Amino acid sequence: MRRRLLRRPWLPAWTASLTWKAAAFIILMCCGLAALLGGLVHGAMAEQTTSVAREKALARLDRVVTMYETGGRIWRGEGIDPPGLPAELRALAASGRRGTVLGEHRGRPAMWAAAPAADGAVLGAAVDFSAGRRTISELDSAIFGSSVLAIGGTLLIGAVGVTRITRRLHQTAQVARRISAGDLDARVADPVRGNDEVAAVSKALDGMAAALQRKLEAEQRFTADVAHELRTPLTGLNAAAELLPPGRPAELVRDRVRAMRALTEDLLEISRLDNRSEQVELAVHDLAELAARTIRASGTDTGLTVVASPYDPSLVETDRRRLERVLGNLIANAHKHGAPPVVVTVEGTTVTVTDAGPGYPAYLLTAGPQRFRTEGTNKGHGLGLTIAAGQAEALNATLTFTNPPEGGATATLTLPPAPEEDPQATPPGRDA
Repeated sequence: MRRRLLRRPWLPAWTASLTWKAAAFIILMCCGLAALLGGLVHGAMAEQTTSVAREKALARLDRVVTMYETGGRIWRGEGIDPPGLPAELRALAASGRRGTVLGEHRGRPAMWAAAPAADGAVLGAAVDFSAGRRTISELDSAIFGSSVLAIGGTLLIGAVGVTRITRRLHQTAQVARRISAGDLDARVADPVRGNDEVAAVSKALDGMAAALQRKLEAEQRFTADVAHELRTPLTGLNAAAELLPPGRPAELVRDRVRAMRALTEDLLEISRLDNRSEQVELAVHDLAELAARTIRASGTDTGLTVVASPYDPSLVETDRRRLERVLGNLIANAHKHGAPPVVVTVEGTTVTVTDAGPGYPAYLLTAGPQRFRTEGTNKGHGLGLTIAAGQAEALNATLTFTNPPEGGATATLTLPPAPEEDPQATPPGRDA
């Protein structure tokens, strides 16, 4: 048996906000309450006005019956079978019963009363009901106006209260986003007094941020301390390895010492990036020339493609050493974990590094590089791309990782363009 999936009605994005929902709830509740109270007041007033008119009509009918029985003078429009007497009231009186009914008399609303007379005749009398009808109409207008004012006032007061709450919630969400972006010093510090639910959420977020900051700072201090402590024995170990007699064992020892020294330097660099203690030295450089220099320094078989345009020069304002570090790590990662051909493409202020390997793992595409995490049989510590991402952030550049549909992996680095130069100034030269 198939289930029918009911489509939810399409609503604009702004209707999802708490302010709109609160306003809609207040309007619905106020309208419902106003309709209920208005209906009760209208019904009670209409019943009271109708009862008064009915009593007057019956009193006049009694006078008509008395005048009829004594042979007195009956007013015009009253008496036996008066014109305008409603048919249903005439039938009721003809059956031998008294009754009243709302109708019209001479084009105006009236309360009719009727009673049976001799020989099947009907005696009738009418009382003008215009004043009663006007009273009910004025009452309805007053109820409607007061309801509109009450709904407007309640909505205004509710909007002010809900806006204060939503403003505090937006502030809490903004602080949470800042913490997610790496600003561990961000705090809500809700100034509103009291212990409502929003204040509880704000305090919980501040407490979580403080605990997270303490743990991350402890981890950073531990990483930095370990790396610093390892530098001294590694220096001695490196010197001792150089004194070993030539041979395969000595080469293995030297190779492992070099790997440990590189790992230690990477840990120190990550620690400095985490502490945001790096000082960026900006200057205007040619991105294509820097890419070519990095490829030559890597000693790898890496292609270079420059999409040049006289109207879009590849001049960037950056720190050359840090940019070469980023490009070098991306190229090394492509050769180590990807497959040839590895190509570096420079177009304007954007440089991409592509390879024909299996692509980046899913966790990296989702959450970015993570230190000491690799998948499958890949060897490495996951520090190269982590350092590249950290240095790119220090350069105020954007580094993204994608897996193209045709296969392979692509790392895209977008740098801020160089500021516009004075036309009379000497153009910067290319780096040698």
